[in-house]
Amino acid sequence: MKPLLATALASFAAGAALASILAAAADIPAGERRSGYEFMSSDTRAMQDDEAANPGVLAVLDGEALWQRGEGAAGKTCAGCHGDARVSMKGVAARYPALDRALGQPIDLEQRIDRCRTEHQQVAPLPFESGELLALTAYVAHQSKGQPIAVADDPQTRPFINTGREIFERRQGQLNLSCAQCHEDNWGRRLGGAPIPQAHPTGYPIYRLEWQGLGSLRRRLRNCLIGMRAETYSNDALDIVDLELYLAWRARGLAVETPAVRP
Repeated sequence: MKPLLATALASFAAGAALASILAAAADIPAGERRSGYEFMSSDTRAMQDDEAANPGVLAVLDGEALWQRGEGAAGKTCAGCHGDARVSMKGVAARYPALDRALGQPIDLEQRIDRCRTEHQQVAPLPFESGELLALTAYVAHQSKGQPIAVADDPQTRPFINTGREIFERRQGQLNLSCAQCHEDNWGRRLGGAPIPQAHPTGYPIYRLEWQGLGSLRRRLRNCLIGMRAETYSNDALDIVDLELYLAWRARGLAVETPAVRP
């Protein structure tokens, strides 16, 4: 092969490879964003849609009772500060994770509930994945059902969104995989017989049939990392909230579904 032709072909191949990489790294356009609901079977969708059949609704009802329960020496209730959650909490979950200016970092809805408990009710925080914390979070998030996800995107929040994006696109673990390789490059295909969704956190806390119970986005992310054979984050790791924030930013405009049902 003549040197000039070989050089031209090599340049073309390099350019094509770069274009492929850039295309893979691009965000899913707004018009193509799909909730995981759209990838589920008709039976699973029907279970989510029917509040009498959705098992996650039981946790919402538990959360409603906890909202009215007095805590601490003063017996303060959530309702005592916030009133009717159907009014005061509408749209709140759609804005989380959000920057806590006192901490100088984003926190998710579970952490906000626990900070309210420690600062205003003067009681201990509820453990991550505990039934009471999941129930309260599900109850608060349920008040935003149908509201579009709209986390902040400002100069203070942007560095944390960028950190979450870097985690999402970073290859990790023994399988050398990134979150993006599944949920951006191959969404809509199947893995082990199951559809690959776009990884939009529209319905958390979520009822997974696999778990036979309600679980947080934090739990789901830890499960994914284990599946990648990567080192997982502790429940209180800052990085896991940055990743949650990026996922919420990436899902902006999609509706809150809590409590969603998934396989």
